[in-house]
Amino acid sequence: MSKTNSQIPNSAPSVATVVERARSRQLSLPELIQFAHGLRGDGARMQVEFYKNWIAFNSDHPLVHLVYFNYSVALREAGDLAGAINALQECIRLDPKFAPARINLGRALEDGGDSAQALGQWRGLVDASASVTPGGIGYKLMALQQIGRVLENSEQFADAEDALRQAVELRPDKTEAGQHWISLRQRQCKWPTLLPSEHASPKQMLDAISPISLAAYADDPMFQLAKAYMYNKTSVGRPETGPIGPIAPRKKTATGKRLRVGYVSSDLREHAVGFALCEVLELQDKSKVEIFAYYCGDPRSGDATHARIRAAVDQWRDIGGLSDLQAAQKIADDAIDILVDLNGYTKHARTKIFAYRPAPVIVNWCGYPGTMGSPYHHYLIADRHIIPPENEIYYSERVLRIPCNQPIDRKREISAFSPTRAQVGLPDHAFVYASLNGMQKLTANCFARWMTILRDVPDSVLWLLTGDAETNQRLRDAAGERGVGAERVIFAQKAANPYHLARISLADLFLDTSPYGAHSTAADALTMGLPILTLQGRSFASRFCSSVIAAAGLEDLICHTPEAYVQRAIAFGRDPESVARYRDQLQLRRESSVLRDIPALARRLEELFWQMQSECERGATPQPDLTNLNIYYEIGAELDLENIELLDEQSYRSLYLERLAKWSAYAAIPPDKRFWQEDRETDAPRREAVA
Repeated sequence: MSKTNSQIPNSAPSVATVVERARSRQLSLPELIQFAHGLRGDGARMQVEFYKNWIAFNSDHPLVHLVYFNYSVALREAGDLAGAINALQECIRLDPKFAPARINLGRALEDGGDSAQALGQWRGLVDASASVTPGGIGYKLMALQQIGRVLENSEQFADAEDALRQAVELRPDKTEAGQHWISLRQRQCKWPTLLPSEHASPKQMLDAISPISLAAYADDPMFQLAKAYMYNKTSVGRPETGPIGPIAPRKKTATGKRLRVGYVSSDLREHAVGFALCEVLELQDKSKVEIFAYYCGDPRSGDATHARIRAAVDQWRDIGGLSDLQAAQKIADDAIDILVDLNGYTKHARTKIFAYRPAPVIVNWCGYPGTMGSPYHHYLIADRHIIPPENEIYYSERVLRIPCNQPIDRKREISAFSPTRAQVGLPDHAFVYASLNGMQKLTANCFARWMTILRDVPDSVLWLLTGDAETNQRLRDAAGERGVGAERVIFAQKAANPYHLARISLADLFLDTSPYGAHSTAADALTMGLPILTLQGRSFASRFCSSVIAAAGLEDLICHTPEAYVQRAIAFGRDPESVARYRDQLQLRRESSVLRDIPALARRLEELFWQMQSECERGATPQPDLTNLNIYYEIGAELDLENIELLDEQSYRSLYLERLAKWSAYAAIPPDKRFWQEDRETDAPRREAVA
């Protein structure tokens, strides 16, 4: 009977015996691998000894290059990076066509700080990979993805995009390369964002786009929900060992015991999420809630925000070095009642931790602008502006509301130095429209609206947060093509946050992006007294800025059509004094606004957590509704997503209803609580009129 790799029977020979057999050339390659894999405890170091001795006395073996490869893996696990590099180089010398060694050598060189040599290894593999075997294609794909990743991290965006495009063309069904390729194009303002070809279809492009990139691409909340559902199934997946939970609720209501609330995030640091949560965590009533923070980001030093959050919580757990299962078990061992996901589908997210169901209640809040579409996120916290009741159909979670979904830190450091317009490159007497959002939020439609505004307000400029040099020039060229002088598009250089806050108020009016609007940037602008004009859409990301504006008391700066947005922006540019009145309102209402009432937000959060606990104890925790989302995904993928923001609500819903009817005529669709409701034939016209 065969033994598993993780076990060595009690009758197995001693380490000394195995080493002696290796030296006497009596240990076969399969036996070597079996013994090495079966080691426990300090296994990597013992594996190193096994492989080193075997190689020394069996160097003429025809498969010795494979042993060098395994030897390199053991050396890496034992912490010997230089030794691993030497072993991999010898492996490649013995068999230059052995692709896994080139992949790993590139990674080792990159970890050693030599990205140029790493790229050389991967490019050599790509150039040599003419094989059309599944293995050959797979290794070439892997090398192209590594090249794209390293080049993107070093901000060589154009070269990274080229490598990732090759990967997309090679295997369009593998979505990882396409996901990064699309994100790169958005960051570079390359329009149209998606470029299908004979090798990569439009559907495959949409399959590859990430949920967060989709939010910046299309104002289609139904497709965003369906995408989140599909992404969760394909990219997160089920736990390999089955869930830890469901965990039964612990009786806390009316017992005097504190509720244990856990926050999981990679962004509890100098990051928009970290800035937002500092004061909220400090103000939570520790007599009622016990706060656990589970940090899954990179180690930090000299980070004041990170240190402040650590000081604010009751318990801090670094889980970056733990597997998803280990992290989930740690959370379960801590007996967390309410577990809050602060990442969603963003960079460095650890969504599979939640898939293990390590707490009775799981909540989506603060870090991600949308629904998770998962079977284990029970609640989503938002506000009435972001998700009005009629829009709850676009979310798999049950929606609970706080006064404003954008917490702020009233203690944020703001530079005492107040720069002049000249010092930041702005003209003294022009009307300055600003949009200091990330470049990935700009779309062709949004930029076209801005150019219309600039053409109609001749003495005006547009102030944007800088991208790389090529992206900046691309936008200047796009302005010229639309009849606006390139010199009227001005870029704010990257700056430390306190200084960035101090310079924001130099603008006259902030123009929000759509369909992915400003979030923390909007709160920063309003805090510094800069009014914001926003175009409110249907989706979470396209309504967030309107929530922040309303919380600051400037609800009439929310526009509901692109035409109204353009007309109001032009009117403000032609009459600067009309903007000054809004500045005065911001100043007058500053401390009394909902936006700055963080104590009330903290109390409301606690109320919601206790409400969730009470419902859980009664067996009333809501279960996510995922009905028909595969069908909504297929339908949404056929729509003109880039221009769907131009439709009114009735026309938007009709797009789906018409296609659902055709789909159901072919194969009956069960009713759901979204567009395909049971009473749709008689009630649909009435519901559309209300919407």
